[in-house]
Amino acid sequence: MASRESGAVLAIDIGGTKFAAGLVGADGEIIVARRVATPPGGDAGTLWTALTGLVDTVVREGNDRPVIGVGVGCGGPMTWPDGEVSPLNMPGWRGFPLRERLAGRFPGVPVRVHNDAVCVAVAEHWRGAGRGSADMLGMVVSTGVGGGLVLGGRLIDGGTGNAGHIGHVVVDPDGPACECGGRGCLEAVARGPALATWALSHGWLSGRAQPSGPAAAAPGGEGAQRPEAPGEDLLRSGLPGEEVLRSRVPGEDVLRSRVPGEDVLRSGVPGEDVLRSGVPGEDVLRSGVPGEDVLRSGVPGEDVLRSGVPGEDVEGAGVVSSRPEGDRGSEVLYVEAERASGRRLAEDAAAGDPVARAAFARAGRALGIAIASATSLCDLGLVTVGGGLSQAGPLLFDPLEHALREHARLAFAARVRVVPAALGQDAGLIGASALILAADHYWTAPDPR
Repeated sequence: MASRESGAVLAIDIGGTKFAAGLVGADGEIIVARRVATPPGGDAGTLWTALTGLVDTVVREGNDRPVIGVGVGCGGPMTWPDGEVSPLNMPGWRGFPLRERLAGRFPGVPVRVHNDAVCVAVAEHWRGAGRGSADMLGMVVSTGVGGGLVLGGRLIDGGTGNAGHIGHVVVDPDGPACECGGRGCLEAVARGPALATWALSHGWLSGRAQPSGPAAAAPGGEGAQRPEAPGEDLLRSGLPGEEVLRSRVPGEDVLRSRVPGEDVLRSGVPGEDVLRSGVPGEDVLRSGVPGEDVLRSGVPGEDVLRSGVPGEDVEGAGVVSSRPEGDRGSEVLYVEAERASGRRLAEDAAAGDPVARAAFARAGRALGIAIASATSLCDLGLVTVGGGLSQAGPLLFDPLEHALREHARLAFAARVRVVPAALGQDAGLIGASALILAADHYWTAPDPR
C-alpha cells in the first residue's frame, strides 16, 4: 500500500443536485476536484455510471497518484457503517450498496461512507471554523437541516450513525408538518424551501423587493408603515410570523395572515387563493392544495417552484464552481439555482422586503431555540452553521443569537458561541477525506468486510 505522503484519499460528496469528487492530501488540502450535475431522475445504473465517470476523471487528473482510501459523504437515510444508501432526493438509489461497489473498484483500501451533513461537521472541526474546539455541533442549513456532533474531540455516531441530526429537534409542537411525519421540526421551519414557501404564502414575489422603512427593517417588531397614499397600509408586523399586507387599492386586502403558518392569500375574487402578477390573468402563485405552493414563471403553465411533494427539492442547491482549485478568496461559497430560492429570498430581505425579512427572522429564531436545547443537552462550546442559508449573514444570525441568548440562560450553556462555517462547498470533500486521514477522531466503526 502507498504511504500517506505519496498517496491521496479519494473523497466523494453525493447530493441530489451534484456529484463531487476530489483527491485530498494528508494535510487535508484538495489536490484536484471536479463536480458534475446529478442525472435528474436517473435510475441506479445511470447514477452509478455518472459517479464512476467522475471518479475516473479525478483519478486520471491526479496523475494516477495512488489512492490510499475512499471517503464518501451521502444524503440519507442509509445503513451505517455498511454504506447502503437511499437518499431521499435520489429515488434511483434505494438500498444501493454504495460502499460495496466502491470497494470493488478500489480493492485493498478502506472505503467509508457517512452522512453528508456529518462530513461537513467533521470538516469544520478538522480544518475549518471548529478547529481546536473539543465540543462542537456542526450544522448545515440548506435544502434540509442536518448536523454532526463532536464531543471530547471525537465524532459521536450514536447507534445508527445519526447522532447530531438536529433538523428533527422540535422547535414548535404546533408548527408546520415535517416530511419526517412529525410536526414543528427545525427542518420544517428553517430549511430553504420552507422559508421560500412561507414567504410566498405571505405575499413575497421573488425579485420584487419592496422596502418599507424602519418598521419593516425589524421583522417581528410592532408598527405599521404607511406609504405616500393616505390610508394605505403596506405591512403591519405584530408578533413574529404575523403580518398584514394591504394592496394599493384602498380597502382591498391582498394578504392577511392571522395565524402563523396559515395560508390565507386572497385575490380580488372572494374565496380565490391566487396572487396575480402585473400581467392581467397570469397566475404568479397558486396555493390550492394545503401545503403545496406553485410559483409560475413568465412562460404560462411552467412551474418554477413546487413544494409539498416529499423528496422534491424546492430550492436548487447546485454547487458547481468554476474557480481555480485552491482559491476560496472570491468564491461564492454556496450557489442555489431556483428563481424563488432561499438565496433570492435573502437578496430581497437585504434589499428591505419586509416579508422576506420576517421569513429569516422566523427561521433564525427556530435555529436559536434548537441550538439552545442541543447546548443544554451536550454542553457545547461551539456551533458552526453552514449551507446556503448561512450566507444571509445577520439576517439569519441576529435573530438566531437573540433566541439563543433568551433560552440558554445557565452559565454552562451561555458560554456557547455560534459562528459561520468556513469551508464552503469544499467541506463535504474535506470531511469525507477525514474519515480516512483522521480516523482516530472521526471513524469509530469497524470497516465492513
